[in-house]
Amino acid sequence: MEKTDGFGEELADFVRRVAELKAARSVSGEDLPTVLDAAIFELDHVADQLWPWYERLYSSGPPRTASADRQEQHLLRAVFQRFPLPVALVDREAVVRRLNFAATAFTGVRAGHATGRPLTGLLAHADRAAFRSQAAAVARGEGDRTLTVHLQQQPSVPVHATLTAVRPSGEPHTTVVVVMQPGDLTASGAPAPAATPPSEVPDLAETTRHAALLDLLDAMTTTLLTAPRGDRDTALRQAAQVLHGRFADWAIVDTVAARVSRTAVLAPSAREAVSLAAQDPATCPLVTETARTGSPILQVRTENPDAFGKDAEGAPVLVQANVTSLLCVPLVVEGTVEGVLTLFRCGARPAFSMAEAQATDTMSRHMALAMARTP
Repeated sequence: MEKTDGFGEELADFVRRVAELKAARSVSGEDLPTVLDAAIFELDHVADQLWPWYERLYSSGPPRTASADRQEQHLLRAVFQRFPLPVALVDREAVVRRLNFAATAFTGVRAGHATGRPLTGLLAHADRAAFRSQAAAVARGEGDRTLTVHLQQQPSVPVHATLTAVRPSGEPHTTVVVVMQPGDLTASGAPAPAATPPSEVPDLAETTRHAALLDLLDAMTTTLLTAPRGDRDTALRQAAQVLHGRFADWAIVDTVAARVSRTAVLAPSAREAVSLAAQDPATCPLVTETARTGSPILQVRTENPDAFGKDAEGAPVLVQANVTSLLCVPLVVEGTVEGVLTLFRCGARPAFSMAEAQATDTMSRHMALAMARTP
């Protein structure tokens, strides 16, 4: 009984220290590393002391009731979720097992979407291999690691990631705890606003996005109805111009006949447009796959950098353009794929949503109808 009481006191002390750390997030910049070290120390304390102690209490002494076990698990889960720093649990392949609230706010990705996907998908392409290697080393028991990475949607902000290994009870493999902290600070010395938990106050953002999609659909319909009848290439170019800028950073149209050919490329700059226009679309796996299957493709933080082929200098197009999300939809005329529309969003621009993908699918059907119009 004394061991159980001692464990409860230790756990209560840990919860109090977490609350103090949460209150210390506004310290000055030079003191922030000390706070981060203290947070890492507390995580080590859970992994090295409290968790083994809990396992010993569970395996020895009188059996605990199922209700008590659930309460203990709920408490530990609450500690993890309310921890003030962004924390992720990943496996040796860097696949996300769980994110806490601070991590979802910091990365801008919902926990449900991130779970089961590689954490490296949130990072810049140049940092992914190094992060995977370090996570694997930590999982093998080679000690804690710290490295600096960059989020794909905030490439200018360095992120300090500290990795340490834990072995949860009942898990067959070691889990890696990843603690993230932004490298830049605001003028007041506090962490960047990205680490602030998201507001739960409803706003008009969803209504605004819906209205913008309706305006886009109206503009696309007007353009296609006024396009020259029977001039497929001109209709497709004008449709791409509607999408470029207001909806996507890149708009690319390829037509499918005896072979796939590039019809229109609208890019952030004329130089980039000329470079991609010279590319053979038959070397783009996403284009050829969409033309073959007739199914749309939505990808966010694409893991394969060669999914859209390479430019004239041999560099992956998706990496050179810093593409964070893409849509690839077929243009189907009377049951046959006769074109492929590809849209890129780059940098810090929000990824394509499911609603936007649905709207793009609708516009692609309208574009296909325009392609089928005869003089």
